Amino acid sequence: MITLRDVCKAYGQFQVLSHCSTHVAKGEVVVVCGPSGSGKSTLIKTVNGLEPVNAGEIIIDGVSVTARGTNLSTLRARVGMVFQHFELFPHLSIIQNLMLAQVKVLKRTRPQAHKKGMALLDRVGLVAQAHKFPGQLSGGQQQRVAIARALAMDPVALLFDEPTSALDPEMINEVLDVMIELAREGMTMMVVTHEMGFARKVANRVIFMDRGEIVEDAEKNAFFDQPRSERAQQFLSKILVH
Repeated sequence: MITLRDVCKAYGQFQVLSHCSTHVAKGEVVVVCGPSGSGKSTLIKTVNGLEPVNAGEIIIDGVSVTARGTNLSTLRARVGMVFQHFELFPHLSIIQNLMLAQVKVLKRTRPQAHKKGMALLDRVGLVAQAHKFPGQLSGGQQQRVAIARALAMDPVALLFDEPTSALDPEMINEVLDVMIELAREGMTMMVVTHEMGFARKVANRVIFMDRGEIVEDAEKNAFFDQPRSERAQQFLSKILVH
């Protein structure tokens, strides 16, 4: 479903990504982890063209993200992205947030978009909040709305960029529960996160990054039980100590 080949990205002289190659199969959940500044968020933003690359190739469901002439707007409609800070339109109600792209991009009628939006709000447990505004919801509720909005586009895959890092601890589980359910339903997912409990529970594979490089790309149990690199061993010893 997602293939990255030798992807490089630099800001001036600063190399953010260096020869990164990996893949995500259909229905697979791949967690991307690593220390701050390791290139995790940049990597996931290159997948749907939010960050252009300097070299390498990215292919999603047979479409080259990096090829000249690729319609990135059309591509992004098929690859949902959930950000750290929700990115909801504050002046629109929750249901309007879910309807907007359906009407503008997918050309659904307003009744069709409304029906789809309400069904997805019900799915994430927020149908009662449909006519409120984002500012009236908790952070966890807003992130669940953001997931529902991404699902409204019928994506072939979902990308998550640290979806719980801006949330209070008690709100994290309500978002992770929705993500776990999506994984169980077979959604293809690539998730940048520090939530190692989620990774252990749901991930098929774990990608560990450091200094812009993919240091390890391993099956979940192999990564947690026998990390090959010293850097990954150090990382896990610090975050799993409690």
